[in-house]
Amino acid sequence: MDGIIMILAALLIGFWIYRAFYNWLHEPKGMKRLVLGRGEILAPDDPHVLFLEAQGYEVVSGKHRVPLVVELDGQEMSSRLYVDYVAVQGDSMYAVKLVRDRQPMEWTGSGLRDRLLVFSLLLPELEGILIIDSEDRTIRTVKFDINAEPTLKEA
Repeated sequence: MDGIIMILAALLIGFWIYRAFYNWLHEPKGMKRLVLGRGEILAPDDPHVLFLEAQGYEVVSGKHRVPLVVELDGQEMSSRLYVDYVAVQGDSMYAVKLVRDRQPMEWTGSGLRDRLLVFSLLLPELEGILIIDSEDRTIRTVKFDINAEPTLKEA
């Protein structure tokens, strides 16, 4: 009886090692994900945080600065990617970006893609990106569904 249990345990461990190796072998090359830390400390009187909370979101993290190195023709340049806040509503997590006058948002498919797709690719656990316009007191939600067929809405 002990021999049978040992054989079953060895088969189970062997299968687990095989699956781990198989998954590692077939993992996309260079797959990089961003893991956000705690971010900046939230001020208790931050108007953006208060606005998000009034709309039913819980702000769990402040501003994140993600350093980037960009290489162009062998020359390195530094840059940063900014996430203003991270908010949660129910089981859904959102990156939050603030509308700024010096970087106007282009509300077209290609404009949103060029400006925001990087967040969905680096943080696949996001449900979407919340865009806050402080002047208009509005929140717009942007979601990306990669490889989906578009459904055109009739006017």
